[in-house]
Amino acid sequence: MVGIVGYGSYLPRYRIKAEVIAKQWGSDPAAIIRGLQLNEKTVPGQDEDTITISVAAARDAVKRANINPQDIGAVYIGSESHPYAVKPSGATLIDALGIGPDVHVASYEFACKAGSEAMYVAYSLVKSGEMKYAMGIGADTSQGAPGDALEYSASAGGAAFIMGKEKVAAEILFTHSYTSDTPDFWRREGEFYPRHAGRFTGDPAYFKHIMGAANAMLEKSKMSPKDFKYAVFHMPNGKFPQEVGKRLGFTKEQLEVGWIVPWMGNTYSGSSPTGLAAILDVAKPGDSIFMVSFGSGAGSDGFIFRATDELPKIQNLGVKLRDMLLNNQIYLNYGEYAKFRHKIKINE
Repeated sequence: MVGIVGYGSYLPRYRIKAEVIAKQWGSDPAAIIRGLQLNEKTVPGQDEDTITISVAAARDAVKRANINPQDIGAVYIGSESHPYAVKPSGATLIDALGIGPDVHVASYEFACKAGSEAMYVAYSLVKSGEMKYAMGIGADTSQGAPGDALEYSASAGGAAFIMGKEKVAAEILFTHSYTSDTPDFWRREGEFYPRHAGRFTGDPAYFKHIMGAANAMLEKSKMSPKDFKYAVFHMPNGKFPQEVGKRLGFTKEQLEVGWIVPWMGNTYSGSSPTGLAAILDVAKPGDSIFMVSFGSGAGSDGFIFRATDELPKIQNLGVKLRDMLLNNQIYLNYGEYAKFRHKIKINE
């Protein structure tokens, strides 16, 4: 048995409502909220970045796993907002958590599926017997240009998962990846904000790749949507994950627990991983979980998990995702948001 032995997540307390952004640009708030199915989003504090988010999530993952950090043989952080162009985010994390120095560390990038990419490699290394434990993290402080449609969704947060073979809380039964050269979204070196191809990001990119990975995984596993208690897909907005779930045959009830985007926004590499964390917080032994990420450029990673008897033992050992999502929020006006969110651009 190989799978998740510990997990953790982190969301900033700061928020901005979609209607505040809409009013700033003279748009109709009701139309924006209805069209994107987004109410508000997280905003990173002035001292928060991908590294601090990853450290906070990883600390709870280590608590839940109840292992010696020195036994973790690899740490991979997937993000498209690493603070440094040349310096791995994981090097700071391992010192903060007491991991290493005998540890393999790397930063991953594949747009919004960099987190699931890190999870897949961590799982594969443990499965192969190369190491006892490995950690995969998806975290971002995502970017959206002022006034662009992405500004309503680009948010911050992340989740960390420790893979192992002992006291597995969520066994990984099947995986599948689906990738093609589909340039729906990109950011060139040196550019601060990404660019996107508008409606092209839908069927040719998001839906094609998620359905490609999902259908292949269902065929590989000989399972059908009705065999799952929960499902979570990458959440660029509120509509897309609901639509792709419907196309694949999943119900709203199966998607509800992991569908956290209306109150969080799109955490890019942390999107589907934080949705998975929300599900692991409440799942019961025997529950099957279906997850498919999506990253522009483009590709999807799929996982099928099955909760074990170990999961209830660790659920309350760390902060739960929905507690961070719906409690102790600090709401910003647009001026405060601009000061917080675009601080790098302002300082430059």
